[in-house]
Amino acid sequence: MAHPTGANRATVDEDESTTTLPAALATEFRAVGIRDFSIDDTDRAAYSSDASLFRLVPAAIVFPHDEEEVRGVLTIARRLGVPITSRGAGTSIAGNAIGRGIVLDFSLHMNTVLDLDPDAQSAWVEAGCIHAHLQEKAKPHGLRFGPDPSTHTRCTIGGMIGNNACGPRALGYGRTGDNILALKVMLIDGTVVTLDDADASATFPRLHELVAENLGTIRTNFGTFSRQVSGYGLESLLPENGFDLRRAFAGTEGTWGVVLAAKMRLVKDPSFTSAVVLGYEDMVAAAHDAPLLKDFPVAACEGLDSRMLNRVIDTKGAEAVPTLPEGAGWLVVELTGEDEAEIEQETQRLIAESQALDSSVLDAAAAAAVWAIRADGAGLVSRTPDGRDAHAGWEDSAVPVDHLGDYLRDLMALLDEHGLWGIPYGHFGDGCLHMRVDFPLEHPTGPQVMRDFMVAATKLVARYGGSVSGEHGDGRARSELLSLMYTPAAIDLFAQVKKLFDPQHLLNPGVIVDPDALNESLRLTQLPLRQELPGQLAMAYEGESAGFASAVHRCTGVGKCRADSAAAGDIMCPSYQATRDERHSTRGRARVLQEMVSGDLLEPKWDSPEVHEALDLCLSCKACGTECPTGTDMSTYKAEVLYQSYKGKLRPMKHYSLGFLPQLARLVTPVAPVLNRVSGLPGLSTVAKRISGIDVRRSIPQFAATTFRRWWTSTAEAGPRSGADAAPSAKAQTSGAKSSGAQTSGAQSDELRLVPRPSAEVILFADSWSNHFAPRILAAAVAVLEHAGVTVRVIDQTVCCGLPLISTGQLDAAKANLAETITALDATGDVPIVGVEPSCLATLKDDSAKLLADDASRRVAARVQTLAEYLLSIGAELPDLSGVDALVQPHCHQSAIFGTAADRELMARTGASTEFIGGCCGLAGNFGVEEGHYETSVAVAEVALLPALRKRGKAGTDDSRLEVVLADGYSCRTQITDLSDAEGVSLAELIAWGWGLEPRR
Repeated sequence: MAHPTGANRATVDEDESTTTLPAALATEFRAVGIRDFSIDDTDRAAYSSDASLFRLVPAAIVFPHDEEEVRGVLTIARRLGVPITSRGAGTSIAGNAIGRGIVLDFSLHMNTVLDLDPDAQSAWVEAGCIHAHLQEKAKPHGLRFGPDPSTHTRCTIGGMIGNNACGPRALGYGRTGDNILALKVMLIDGTVVTLDDADASATFPRLHELVAENLGTIRTNFGTFSRQVSGYGLESLLPENGFDLRRAFAGTEGTWGVVLAAKMRLVKDPSFTSAVVLGYEDMVAAAHDAPLLKDFPVAACEGLDSRMLNRVIDTKGAEAVPTLPEGAGWLVVELTGEDEAEIEQETQRLIAESQALDSSVLDAAAAAAVWAIRADGAGLVSRTPDGRDAHAGWEDSAVPVDHLGDYLRDLMALLDEHGLWGIPYGHFGDGCLHMRVDFPLEHPTGPQVMRDFMVAATKLVARYGGSVSGEHGDGRARSELLSLMYTPAAIDLFAQVKKLFDPQHLLNPGVIVDPDALNESLRLTQLPLRQELPGQLAMAYEGESAGFASAVHRCTGVGKCRADSAAAGDIMCPSYQATRDERHSTRGRARVLQEMVSGDLLEPKWDSPEVHEALDLCLSCKACGTECPTGTDMSTYKAEVLYQSYKGKLRPMKHYSLGFLPQLARLVTPVAPVLNRVSGLPGLSTVAKRISGIDVRRSIPQFAATTFRRWWTSTAEAGPRSGADAAPSAKAQTSGAKSSGAQTSGAQSDELRLVPRPSAEVILFADSWSNHFAPRILAAAVAVLEHAGVTVRVIDQTVCCGLPLISTGQLDAAKANLAETITALDATGDVPIVGVEPSCLATLKDDSAKLLADDASRRVAARVQTLAEYLLSIGAELPDLSGVDALVQPHCHQSAIFGTAADRELMARTGASTEFIGGCCGLAGNFGVEEGHYETSVAVAEVALLPALRKRGKAGTDDSRLEVVLADGYSCRTQITDLSDAEGVSLAELIAWGWGLEPRR
């Protein structure tokens, strides 16, 4: 298959002469007309794990288009005796979605909402339909799908059915199984059955007879409380429950059949909600208060540990966490209803009747921030405070809520007894507890330590009448423990039911019935057994016990990189957004790197072709380093791999031509006008691009006739002009189409152009891109800063951050380059360092610590600020831009390292109307310029940027307003110019224009 984006997926190994199972399956798939499949080692590595601890390398992955292809795969599986595992987004935490045979990934093609009936409040969806997509379709009708796991942005409905998933609002809406109206299922023999509310005993008479023979066992073992998800939900098959097979299918984890589609119940969105936070001395005290909620109209109640918030603060800063009431543990409670006064009354009654130390009612923005933190819980608790990994395994236990406080108290004591650590959180309102435990899996005794604790914990939860799984399913993590929770008769009944549906034991074997050992096939246990990768690491991997090798295992597979992040204003992961290919997600790449360092599918070699294939479409956007809850930093890993692979070897020409472009720019500055004219010659330009490894469809940047540094030391030949014509060009300011008829008051005031006496000082970092290609922006920044009363200094040395060298993996040169820059900046004292190019500022702030890891780089990093941050910090007066409509494309590196809060606040204070775009522009420095990346670069731009630009163009014009496309990143502005009729303008230019400023020098 060839993706339209140019991200080619090799569907088979080129050499199929061997009689391996993957090759044999490829032949069989072709014969029956399977259109999309892979036995490529890169894909097999990417699919070797889900969000669990376990690693099983599949023989093949199939991406079925329709029912007939699924039937063809099952026919092949039966004949060859190959296991089948169904998979959605791969967010299963218990190892439910991996297998050694054929993995069926429904998320790529069988993923649509087939029909939505607002009147009946129902929707038919395919198994691979993403939960968030169903919600998006239901929302215009005032409807929603009730259960919403923390992975709702990427999990699939089929996967939710497999695990009987719940999420926070299951307290109000029930489990996934409670919301199934009908199921379309393919049985192992290829038969398709539709299960609805009708009694299915006539279709499944043997199962009906088996249930009748075991009524006592079912009634005494199953359905004892709402979060009893472990094993099979056989209580749904009882006569009093109408032999409801559709509900019984929920939680079977793909071991009874293959779910093709489902009709799901939709519910009305509540008219009013109230979010209240109750603070307690600790999480045990919070758990003891949870039963109180049964008497209130509560849709969700989550336990939140203060240590989770500390992790967010460490990563994103204190401003990322809203103010919460006093306490070390909280209950976050959502009350819903149709009467606003009643909800307010119930909120106050809850506060009064609780045993909380303190409380607060959150506004909508604070509530959204808290729920987002809770959604990232699995990643936030995946590391101990001292940097050790904490793992899933005992992350989903549940007890009746009346016993939650006592159970949690005893569980924490059990952790101490075993010398282990964990942070509890989760769905306290219905007794479901999540945590990650620091099992020492990298040590020889680690798997046994894990087993001993989990056996003891199972006995504990059973004493409280609980379940080893409350919503994640049993998978490979807990199926072995079912015999400690259920009676022998119940375990035997599981096996008998499984045999009726799957006599050959091909459907997801190793799960629930005849289970794998819980400490078998653990991914991390291979790490100490592998040959170490050669070479001294170039990057510093702070807090990593094994450097690069343990850093790549930060990824726990939560799969946030597969979400539609652009819709939420985030970035990660642009290549997955464009290709929808697992190997091009952060998680897929991490799995391939993990296989290189601790698996056996790939050799432990830096130059492994599979590794380079997986990393090729990584844009090095840095988003995963901060947006991924586990901090999986793929841009750093890619730079390290490229460095180690080419060290001492001849590199691709594009590494030299693009990596050393800043140095080249300095050399050709004296002949810039001649070079600009020559580069415009079509034939010569094409040849030069091909030699340099640049895509011929890309424009070559024009060198400025006068660099900023030359202007700084002599006369002003670049920069904004005064008054109504202050913009660098009408096209740059107005997206090529709009009138500048709306003048701001600042643009008309001679008084405002007076420069006040300087009272502050900054170092303006004259980055290479702006210096040589857009000096007007640096000049605008000087004008803006001086207008604010700031003395601007530019260091004498011609320095560069070295970002192109980092992104191409030329880390020795980058380190030397960056060290010179840091030394020069560090010598300037302690005044703030401000710049206009976000990627260069991010290099000073972030990469310098990884490459240099010295005190000087830390001092400099602490001083670096964006222009918006600095202007706000000094309380600078801002121009009136109330007549401006700005479409804002933030640079990925700014979003990842600095965030966009300062820019949003500054623009709001100017009165400008702004729309901030999520997602990456797609150029990403050298990435989109390189030959072989153009299609993907454009596809990334099509995720958010280009649709937003087209929408602006179709919206019509308002001559009384000025429309601008605001983009501080040089690469963002280049992409906008290359792919649209618009041109981008920087924040410095816009503010200078607003004041009507002209450079003073």
